Amino acid sequence: MFSITQSVISVVLGGGAGTRLYPLTAARSKPAVPIAGKYRLVDIPISNCINSRINRIFVLTQFNSASLNKHIKNTYHFSAFSTGFVDILAAEQTPDNPGWYQGTADAVRQCLRHIANNDYEYVLILSGDQLYQMDFEAMINAHREKGADISIATIPVGDREAPEFGILKANSENIITSFIEKPKKDILGEWVSDTGDEMRNQGRIYLASMGIYVFSRSVLDRLLKDEYAEATDFGKEIMPNSINNYKVVSYQYDGYWTDIGNIYSFFEANLALTQDIPPFNLFDKTKTVYTRPRMLPPGKISGTTLEKTVVAEGALVFASRVETSVLGIRTRIGHGTTVVSCYLMGNDYYETLEEMAANAAKGIPKIGIGERCYIKNAIVDKNCRIGNDVRINGGPHLENTDHTLYTVKDGIVVVKKGAILPDGFVI
Repeated sequence: MFSITQSVISVVLGGGAGTRLYPLTAARSKPAVPIAGKYRLVDIPISNCINSRINRIFVLTQFNSASLNKHIKNTYHFSAFSTGFVDILAAEQTPDNPGWYQGTADAVRQCLRHIANNDYEYVLILSGDQLYQMDFEAMINAHREKGADISIATIPVGDREAPEFGILKANSENIITSFIEKPKKDILGEWVSDTGDEMRNQGRIYLASMGIYVFSRSVLDRLLKDEYAEATDFGKEIMPNSINNYKVVSYQYDGYWTDIGNIYSFFEANLALTQDIPPFNLFDKTKTVYTRPRMLPPGKISGTTLEKTVVAEGALVFASRVETSVLGIRTRIGHGTTVVSCYLMGNDYYETLEEMAANAAKGIPKIGIGERCYIKNAIVDKNCRIGNDVRINGGPHLENTDHTLYTVKDGIVVVKKGAILPDGFVI
């Protein structure tokens, strides 16, 4: 009898250097970036696995991985009577693999010797930097029913997004017949697919790979060890070369999914959580997002008008107004401050009154946001100290720049982790 818990191993790719998410990735890996005020990006694929009854999970890490390793170690503990685990496989140099991971396929290849110590029939390969809620059990079942060698989760996209993804075409039985990585706009017309009436009406007429794969065990071993032993990437090499020799099937997903690839998409994904019915639903008890449990007090809000705002635990908010914003754990905002369209990641600790007084004597602002500030269109990373009367007004009028204290990308001001902005500072 088939059991998804006993038959599937999940591999979460910890991502590369994450340069497009700089400066959020200056001191942490992309999957460790805080999202929605209290989670980390890596919590999303791990939670989707757990909700799909897949509890044997490897997370492959390489760049800036210390905080990610710590988060996983402190978060995911299964019962002593369970076979479940979330294990970290850090890039390592060995006699037969002297180099670091060279790409997605190479990372999985180098870790096969650790993964192979388990009993499994299928390998589910996931990205560590996407926001979505998906039932992997349904995808595994579809893979088995079709007798597929490889299944690729696909999502319909429009003209604007298509050149950023691997685009494919499938026949009436959902078997993939052709695949192209990041096609140029002038050839998109050749890659139109029947994505269904609803998607067609939205202009989403191309099938894009989500970077979510199911491999039958023997097929993955053969591809990575023998047939394409030098290939480094799934999307660019393994998938296009496999469709002629293996049964590669498309599993179309029509729900909400976004690739957190750059500052703009990260910013938009977080602010979307403030909608009355957000596309990514944190309040669905059947799709719980798990994270590290923190023994924090409830948030305290005084004299503040809140409009479409998500507030994490431990926040101390005395602002005059906060709208369309996400306030992370231990966020502190002083009196008279206005915050509009911002993601404040919060803080890793509270200051004592004695520490505040000692810092004030040195001219150092309190941790958090000061009094009478105006902050709009900004991401404030963890543990920042923003003084009184500071004005940050992000928007398209600002040019892209990288300052020692902040970065501007696409009109969004990103205040760097631990930055100190003195009283009266203006961006």
